[in-house]
Amino acid sequence: MGTALVYVLVLAVVAALVFVIAAAVFGRGEELAPLAPDATPTRLPAREVAGSDVRDLRFQQVLRGYRMAEVDWALDRLAGELDRVRADRHELADRVARLEATIARMHAGETPGEDPRRQR
Repeated sequence: MGTALVYVLVLAVVAALVFVIAAAVFGRGEELAPLAPDATPTRLPAREVAGSDVRDLRFQQVLRGYRMAEVDWALDRLAGELDRVRADRHELADRVARLEATIARMHAGETPGEDPRRQR
């Protein structure tokens, strides 16, 4: 009976040590409080976000997280879309500027395509 009691006590001590070590390594299972609305561990520039900014994003790696390949794929796709939208916006802004110049010339009495320096 004395030997069985020693085995039970040793087993209890070992179990307690394993529990303490596991609790220290993995925590108590609590969820972290959410970050403040303006706080983020990931940084983006204060200026307009470009495709290269999205491509350069890196997130913290955690035990339970997302698959890095999927996140990289999504960020690459978003970066490409940002670049395309920005190029389209610049092209449309140029077209609007040319059309506004044409309208201004028409209001001034010139015909479209006519060189204002060549007066007859």
